[in-house]
Amino acid sequence: MHERPCVRTAEGLVEGRRLQDHAVFRGIPYARPPVGARRFATPSPLRPWDGVRQATEFGPPAPQSVPRSGPTAASSAADTDWLTLNVCTPDPGAAGLPVLVWIPGGAYVAADASDPMYDPAALAEAGLVVVSVNYRVGAEGFALLEGAPPNRGFLDQIAALWWVQRNIAAFGGDPGRVTVAGQSAGAGSIAALLTMESARGLFRRAIAHSVPGWHCTRALAEQVTSTLADRLGTAPTAAAFSDVAPQRLAEEVASLCVDLPRYERRWGRLAHAGIAVCPVVDGEVLSETPWTALASGRASGIELLVGHTRDEFRLFSVMTGRLGTFTDEDARTALDLFAPAPDGPAAYRAAHPRATPEELLETVYSDATFRMPSLLLAEANAAAGGSSFLFDLHLASPSLGGVLGACHSLDVPLAFGTTDSPTGRQLLGDQPAPEAVAVSRELRQAWVRFAATGEPGWPAYHPDRQLTRVLAAESKTSPYPERTSRQIWEGRPPTPFDLT
Repeated sequence: MHERPCVRTAEGLVEGRRLQDHAVFRGIPYARPPVGARRFATPSPLRPWDGVRQATEFGPPAPQSVPRSGPTAASSAADTDWLTLNVCTPDPGAAGLPVLVWIPGGAYVAADASDPMYDPAALAEAGLVVVSVNYRVGAEGFALLEGAPPNRGFLDQIAALWWVQRNIAAFGGDPGRVTVAGQSAGAGSIAALLTMESARGLFRRAIAHSVPGWHCTRALAEQVTSTLADRLGTAPTAAAFSDVAPQRLAEEVASLCVDLPRYERRWGRLAHAGIAVCPVVDGEVLSETPWTALASGRASGIELLVGHTRDEFRLFSVMTGRLGTFTDEDARTALDLFAPAPDGPAAYRAAHPRATPEELLETVYSDATFRMPSLLLAEANAAAGGSSFLFDLHLASPSLGGVLGACHSLDVPLAFGTTDSPTGRQLLGDQPAPEAVAVSRELRQAWVRFAATGEPGWPAYHPDRQLTRVLAAESKTSPYPERTSRQIWEGRPPTPFDLT
């Protein structure tokens, strides 16, 4: 393999570089920059270029609506070429390799494919061509604006998948064996893509870790946009928002996320979820939630690997400094807002009679936010004729004296084999324990096997036996561990956030 490998795409030549035994191509555009007349619009097709385009540096992410540091955050204010992707391939001269397209998460207000936690080297070494995608987030990608298509972040992802279909064979990949993968908001994106007509035929399989149940009704999304407009001193239209600098708009979304408790009486669950913008069930780009689309037969099931961590909410309890402070009133609020109506609150209390307020709150939030949306997606996909493979991560983080448990995002460095990344070290320590190394190997091998064959190495999930891979110091396949929560949520898929 050449030190500076060169590949011809449909739009022109790109030159990457060799790293160890694989080749990387970074910052390749898949659509024109969404600025000027293209801001808040459907992604525009690329124009071909002459000569060789250098593809050795990551492209900037769209402006992020959370506090950030580092070179990508600094460059995003000036560089508007947000719609880029990266390709890591074992060999550009190969043919027919399985492809994994990674959609990073970040609560729909942040996403950065250059995060070292997503380093694809170990996956490429195992034989996958890995593509990672930057897309519009925050108000740029998901605010509902008059005069603009909704859910533009999803439209960006679909444009990237079209790029993969056109070009991935030139990097050694098989366009007929594409697996889309994501975690958290990335997994929410995967769930949406499963049921979107415009994404049909662009991928064969899907991996979704910690699927969030976050969607907005049009009525709520319009009010959020109106509030943003008032805070910015402008009108709630695409034309007016186009006059607001992207970084200024991102900062205002971040500020609104902090101020959400002020809007609790009208915005209800959205205010307590801590996110200002999220996908909208708009009847156009996203006609309904993924769970109802699959369960009703309006979308076909596919091969799906899906799972969650045991202690999803613990990360947020620790990050906000609330761990150990939750009260009876906090638990009542969590039950009233997030347990399925009408009998969910009573069912939770009956199922956990000795739970402390904090334990009850964490169970409800973990279930409502990630665990039950993931489980119910597996069941809906199976009901729609697909094959679902379910996992539940029980391996606990040793950090902070073990208080994090098997928290949200712990599965990501394990799956990528990036335990030495900054986030990996924070969650698993400088020297991961042998059991963490073993779980990392198993989960990574499951991804590779699934992308290649459609089976991760354990039986498919069926509602009768509920077989689940429990990833722990001693992994095992057993009936779904969170049986009580499953019974409470049975037949009750996540519903969109709405005005209260």
